[in-house]
Amino acid sequence: MPHSRRYRSSERSSRGSYHERYRSRKHKRRRTRSRSSSSERDRRRRREDSYHVRSRSYDDHSSDRRAYDRRYCDSYRRNDYSRERGEAYYETEYHHSYEYQRSRDHDGSYRSCKSSRRNKHRRRRRRSRSFSRSSSRSRQSSRRAKSVEDDDEGHLIYRVGDWLQERYEIISTLGEGTFGRVVQCVDHRRGGARVALKIIKNVEKYKEAARLEINVLEKINEKDPENKNLCVQMFDWFDYHGHMCISFELLGLSTFDFLKDNNYLPYPIHQVRHMAYQVCQAVKFLHDNKLTHTDLKPENILFVNSDYELTYNLEKKRDERSVKSTAIRVVDFGSATFDHEHHSTIVSTRHYRAPEVLLELGWTQPCDVWSIGCIVFEYYVGFTLFQTHDNREHLAMMERILGPIPSRMIRKTRKQKYFYHGRLDWDENTSAGRYVRENCKPLRRYLTSEAEDHHHLFDLIESMLEYEPSKRITLAEALKHPFFDMLKTEPSTKVWDSSRDISR
Repeated sequence: MPHSRRYRSSERSSRGSYHERYRSRKHKRRRTRSRSSSSERDRRRRREDSYHVRSRSYDDHSSDRRAYDRRYCDSYRRNDYSRERGEAYYETEYHHSYEYQRSRDHDGSYRSCKSSRRNKHRRRRRRSRSFSRSSSRSRQSSRRAKSVEDDDEGHLIYRVGDWLQERYEIISTLGEGTFGRVVQCVDHRRGGARVALKIIKNVEKYKEAARLEINVLEKINEKDPENKNLCVQMFDWFDYHGHMCISFELLGLSTFDFLKDNNYLPYPIHQVRHMAYQVCQAVKFLHDNKLTHTDLKPENILFVNSDYELTYNLEKKRDERSVKSTAIRVVDFGSATFDHEHHSTIVSTRHYRAPEVLLELGWTQPCDVWSIGCIVFEYYVGFTLFQTHDNREHLAMMERILGPIPSRMIRKTRKQKYFYHGRLDWDENTSAGRYVRENCKPLRRYLTSEAEDHHHLFDLIESMLEYEPSKRITLAEALKHPFFDMLKTEPSTKVWDSSRDISR
C-alpha cells in the first residue's frame, strides 16, 4: 500500500503557572544573536537522522490528496503551557565558572552592567582564571565558554570538540528539532562513556517544557533506580548559559526511523511481539506510578542498538534490513502528566490520538493504551492506521475500521458539530469520503496471514482500540494476552535480551 502524509498535534492548552521558584527566577545571561557565517555553516551541517527529536509535521493536504505520501518535520510537542507545582523538584548541581551580565537596549545594542567594556573584559578574565583548573583542557573550555552564542532561532552554537561543564565533550550531532538539538558526547566524569545530550533552545517556553520533563525523569529514576522498566535513563541535567541540557543513555534509531530507512518494510511478527511486550511493560510502569505518557508513537520508542543484518530481496530488487536486537526504550516525557495535574484538553500526536481526546470527553491512562494499539498495528503493516489531519475525517476512519462510535460517547461530547441525529455527519460521496473508503477497511482485513499468532495479535489490537476507555484493555491485562505466550517459552539468551549493560 502507498504511504500517506503525517502530521503532528498542533493543539495544546495552557497548564497554568509553573512553580514559584521558576516563576520568580531571573535569567541573567543574555547574549547576542549570531548572524555570522558560522551559523549558516552550522545549519548546513544538520543531519536528517534524529535521536529522539523526530516528529511528524502537521500540514495541509494538497488538493489532490495524494494517498500515503509522508512528510517529516522536527518539532517539540509541548509549546505554550505550564503546570502547577507544589514543591521545587531539583537543585542546581553544577555552577558556571562565570556568567554574562548584559542588558539589552531597545535598539538591540548592549550596555555594560557596571563600567566600560575594557574594565568588564578585565573582570571576566580575572573571573575565568579564578575558576579554571591547571590543565590546558580546562583553560580551553573556559575560553570557549566566554564566547557562548546562540543562532537566530535560539540554538546553542557549538563545534565538535567543544566542552560543556568541563565534563561533556561534543563529538557529533545526532539530530535537531524546534526545541533544540541532541548531540553525542563523551562524559569524562563517567569514565569516557558516550551519552546523548539534549540541548534545549534558549527560549523560555522550551526551557519550561524541559523542566517538566526533568521532573518526570527524576521521578522515574527514583522509582526505578536500576533501569529495569525500559524508560530512557537520565544521567544528569544542567543549565548552560540559558540552555537546559539533559544527559541520557545513548540509544539507537527510533523504531519509526528504522522503518522509514527500511522502505517501510513491516517488522516480522516475532519482532512485533517482543517490541509490543516491552512497550506495554514500560508504559504499565508509568501507569502504576500515576503517570500518563500522552505522546506515545514509534518516534518515541528507540532501539537500544539499531545494528542490523542486510539481505537482498531478489523479487523487489532491493536491500532489506533486519534489526539484530529488538530491545527498546520509551523516551520523550515532556508531555507526561501525573494524575493529580491539570490535564490538557488535547494530547497525543494526531495518528495515535484516542477518541475520548478527539471528542473532549476527558482522558486518563487508557489513552496511552489506544496509542499502543495504533503503534503495534504500524509495526505489523508498515504504515499508520489513521492517516489523516482532520477530526471529522479521523472519526470517519475509526468508524470504517472499527465500527460505529458508541451512542453514549456521541450524547456526552461537546463536539456535536461532528454529528447529526446521533450519527457521524459524514458524506461518503465527497472526495474526503472516497479517500476514507478507498484507504481504510475493517481491521481484520489487514491480516497478512491466517496463522494463529496473527489472529492473536489482532485480537490484542482490537481490545486496545476499544472506543470506551472503561472497556479498553489495561496494560496489566495486555501483558497476559495469549499473543505474548511465546515470549514466556523462549530462551532468555535471545539477542534481543534487554538486560545487558548498554553503556558505551
